[in-house]
Amino acid sequence: MEKAYDAAEFWSRDQIEATQAVRLKNVVTRVWNGSPFYRKRLEEAGVTPESIRSIADIERIPFTTKDDLRSQYPLNLVIVPHSKLVRLHCSSGTTGTPTAIAHTQNDLNVWADLMARCLHMVGVTKDDVFQNMSGYGLFTGGLGIHAGAERLGCMTIPAGAGNTKRQIKLVKDFKTTVAHILPSYALILGERLREMGEDPRKLSLRIAVVGAEPYTEGFRKRIEDLFDMKVYNSYGLSEMNGPSVGFECREQNGLHLWEDAYLAEIIDPATGRHVQPGEVGELVLTTLVRESMPILRYRTRDLTTFIPGECPCGRRHMRMGRIVGRADDMFICKGVNIYPSQIEEVLMKFKEVGK
Repeated sequence: MEKAYDAAEFWSRDQIEATQAVRLKNVVTRVWNGSPFYRKRLEEAGVTPESIRSIADIERIPFTTKDDLRSQYPLNLVIVPHSKLVRLHCSSGTTGTPTAIAHTQNDLNVWADLMARCLHMVGVTKDDVFQNMSGYGLFTGGLGIHAGAERLGCMTIPAGAGNTKRQIKLVKDFKTTVAHILPSYALILGERLREMGEDPRKLSLRIAVVGAEPYTEGFRKRIEDLFDMKVYNSYGLSEMNGPSVGFECREQNGLHLWEDAYLAEIIDPATGRHVQPGEVGELVLTTLVRESMPILRYRTRDLTTFIPGECPCGRRHMRMGRIVGRADDMFICKGVNIYPSQIEEVLMKFKEVGK
């Protein structure tokens, strides 16, 4: 068995579910006492803190949507004194009112530890040079990953997004071994190196952590072959602290959802009922340890599956498949559900695509 970053990483299913039950009851109690929005929602559904006796009771709790978060903008869902808030992240709000998530120092510490757990799981150590090619600012991806890399003791380069020439120089000058990068930008970086007459495989890079956009297995293979490095998928969203919700292990067969911090469900988007393991549905998440702004049963609109069975790595935290699309993006052709990612999977089999 691999060495764990922390004990919770290799908990048994009994330990995971017992912890979830305690934390679910606690979070319902906290929002009942501290959030007028959730108190009203729970009362309308006939739910009280005393009625939460197991994780199965989560199905009695109403869903939270992005529109709900927007209706409580800017900080109406915060249940701690504002003097305890130390950081704010929010969405761009390009399609309307943004969503804002505030954090206490304890929230940031938990986030950094979860992110360090993710990176440690794929083999990142204090001896690595970690180049973060992600946007910073209000976007959660930059600072979240950065904190996890620093928590592990990596020399961390806050390179930010874009400026390909500078990114290449930083990789060469400081012998970067791990990169956090968009999958599409990794391909651009590799092609730029080739245009410069250089072989991307001769760089010091050995691991890439990717996320923030969907990609296929064929796309991953292309990046791995281009750089001769391993590529690991991550999952997160700003409403749930950004990166750290789910992460691949070295098996590269599904993303482990950290169930000590999040309670995950997959539902039929039309009915709201749980689907069977292996069936595609919408991911729903509940924060179990966030201090500032707990969120109950958040409908992510991301479509994925739970992967049944235990992972060969020994971790028993539930695995989900890669995101196949958004609930809003699916279309039906001759009675078959079609997702954009399936079309991409076919296209990526042609070497001419992406050149």
